[in-house]
Amino acid sequence: MAVKIRLQRHGKKGKPFYWVVAADARAKRDGRYLEKIGTYNPNTNPATIQIKIDRAVDWLQNGAQPTDTARNLLSETGVLLKNHLVNGVRKGAHKEEDIEAKFAAWVSDKEARQEATKDKLDKNLADKKAKALAAEKEVSEKRKADALAAVAEAEAIETQAEANSEEATTEVEVVAEETAPAAEETAEEVEAVAEEAAPVAEEAQAEEETAEEVAAEVAEEVEAVAEEAPAEESSKEEDAEEATE
Repeated sequence: MAVKIRLQRHGKKGKPFYWVVAADARAKRDGRYLEKIGTYNPNTNPATIQIKIDRAVDWLQNGAQPTDTARNLLSETGVLLKNHLVNGVRKGAHKEEDIEAKFAAWVSDKEARQEATKDKLDKNLADKKAKALAAEKEVSEKRKADALAAVAEAEAIETQAEANSEEATTEVEVVAEETAPAAEETAEEVEAVAEEAAPVAEEAQAEEETAEEVAAEVAEEVEAVAEEAPAEESSKEEDAEEATE
């Protein structure tokens, strides 16, 4: 039976999480497996890889073939190195007790390089945050400066409006002072004309009253004549009757 060391997908949509498994080459990717020998989480930075090194070496020694991605993970965790050292012991290149020492030295160097990479990533992240903060501060300062400029402009406009209002008030007062004597003279002239016209009005009123009195007297005379006329007519009728008799 051909055995493959490969990845089996787990996790949510858009956030995959993988198991590193030894499975029958004929089985489906996410189907049955023989043994789970590790995990791989690409969602972290750097990616998190956990491998059971000794079990992975045993599967490699028994002929299991890793896929390309699995090979990269095994190389990253030192499984391939340890498998190479085990093969070297079998060939007599070095002793078995040297395997752990050489592997431990490699792991120590690997951890130092990973730590340096992590520090570099942290520094880059801190620089990005500092730049973003500086840009945000610059924008905030610009907004503050614009707000202060707007307030200053509004105050300047208000001051100018007040100055214009005071100037207009002063002009009105000057015009009023200039026109006041003319208005007083006009009022005096009107009063003089009124005084001159008063006697004429009184005479006209007296003439009107005289005309009314004359009209009343004429009316009374007319009424008296009208009353005397019927008496004369009745006297003439009586004389005519006496003559007839």
